[in-house]
Amino acid sequence: MLVYIARRIVYVIPIVLSVALVCFLLVHITPGDPLVAVLPADASQELAAQLRAAYGFDRPLPVQFGLWLWKALHGDLGTSIATGRPVLSEVLRAVGNTVTLAIAAAIIGFSLGLMFGLLAGYFRDSWIDKVSTSIAIAGVSVPHYWLGMVLVIIFSVQLNWLPAVGAGPGGSGQWGWDWAHLKYLVLPAITTSVIPMGIVTRTVRALTGDILSQDFVEALRAKGLRETQVFRHVLKNAAPTALAVMGLQLGYMLGGSILIETVFSWPGSGLLLNSAIFQRDLPLLQGTILVLALFFVFLNLVVDIAQAAIDPRIKRA
Repeated sequence: MLVYIARRIVYVIPIVLSVALVCFLLVHITPGDPLVAVLPADASQELAAQLRAAYGFDRPLPVQFGLWLWKALHGDLGTSIATGRPVLSEVLRAVGNTVTLAIAAAIIGFSLGLMFGLLAGYFRDSWIDKVSTSIAIAGVSVPHYWLGMVLVIIFSVQLNWLPAVGAGPGGSGQWGWDWAHLKYLVLPAITTSVIPMGIVTRTVRALTGDILSQDFVEALRAKGLRETQVFRHVLKNAAPTALAVMGLQLGYMLGGSILIETVFSWPGSGLLLNSAIFQRDLPLLQGTILVLALFFVFLNLVVDIAQAAIDPRIKRA
């Protein structure tokens, strides 16, 4: 197992370097001058040159990438052009809010997805299967930003049960584990969980139906095992694939949804990316994309190791 983990970590190193290069190049090939956000309209050429030199934009791209990567390895992602604050502190604050939202959405989406998927797989072609499948299809089909606006209209505007925007009372971006803050999480978490719930439901339904049709399940039942024991064997065989799908969905949620966080004004990485794009804040844009990409790579590494721990056949392969 240790050899497998070491091999997976070695495979991650070139992926991380490639991600860093792609993040750097994608931001620099976009048109426009990033210093427009801070330069006054009547700025002189000398002032523009000084700012360009201060941010390193006057150097060749390979040199810029090397310096940026070296500083990033030491925890320095630069300074935001728009705010003048360190990029790392801005990104970590936003990513913390996104992680909170993603975990809440994952608990809702994965729990419902596993429940609906197992029920649909066990009761194939019954009304339970049809209801669960319909819910799953609706979950992956309904635009989540539209669903978010509908939930705001119903529960915030008409019923006045839950707040519509923000992450805390008075527009505070600081999170706290009390009802005053948790009620701001309810609507964004439900909206974010809908698509993962539908995908997990369909995946688990297909896995459960396929496993139940295999010969070893009939052999287990012929031996006289109780249905709860058979269910454990079904879960064990379905777990690696289901875990991989849930890991990918959690990675997408950790990446943040620009549309959902914009609809609810949730101060996460998606909203930060949105503001960085419109302000042409290159250091902030690069830092946010890099941190989110590293989160995704690390999460996939954890899922790979967890799959190997559950299914020994993966290690042998």
